[in-house]
Amino acid sequence: MDKKRIILAVSGASGSLYAVSLVKALGHRDDVELHVIISDAATKVLAMETDIPLDALMDGAYAVHAPDNIAAPPASGSWQHSGMIICPCSMATLSAVATGFGHNLIHRSADVALKERKPLIIVPREAPLNSIHIQNMLTANQAGAVILPASPGFYHRPKTIEDLADHLAGKVLDQLDIPHNLFKRWGE
Repeated sequence: MDKKRIILAVSGASGSLYAVSLVKALGHRDDVELHVIISDAATKVLAMETDIPLDALMDGAYAVHAPDNIAAPPASGSWQHSGMIICPCSMATLSAVATGFGHNLIHRSADVALKERKPLIIVPREAPLNSIHIQNMLTANQAGAVILPASPGFYHRPKTIEDLADHLAGKVLDQLDIPHNLFKRWGE
C-alpha cells in the first residue's frame, strides 16, 4: 500500500470540531487515503455545535461509508489499512468497542482494527467520567487501543478554538506516524 489508508469514525459525542480538524489534516494529503464513517448522531451534533456543513466531514475523503453498512470494506479483516481513529468518541461507542458489540460499522471496524492489531486511536469526549467509562477505557486500552482524551494543551499558545482542535488532531496524527505541522512542539 503506497498510501496510508486511514479510517476516521465520527460518533455522536460533543466535539465535532475535532473531527473537522482531522479531516482538514488528512483529507487532501497525497500520502493518505481517508475513509470516513459518520454516525447519524454525529450529523445531528455537528449541526447543534457548529455552523459547519456536513460536507466538511467528507472533504477530501477517498470514501464515505454509511454507518449501517456492515458490508463496507473497513468491516473486514482482509481489508488492509494503517489505522483507525474514533473522534470524537461517545461513551456508547466506547462501550461497544470495549465489549466487542458490533452494532454498526464504527463498532465493527474498531473490533476488526483490534483483532488485526492495527492502530486504533479513541478520542473520548466526556466529563466527568464515571467508573464504567474509566473501566471501558481500560478494557479498550488493554485490547490495544490508544486512549487519547480530548484534553487541550496550551504550551503552543492557542489563539482560537481551531488552534485547540488542530493541536488534538496533531496528537492523533503523531500516533499514526503521519508528519504534520499543526502545532508548535514543546521546546521548538
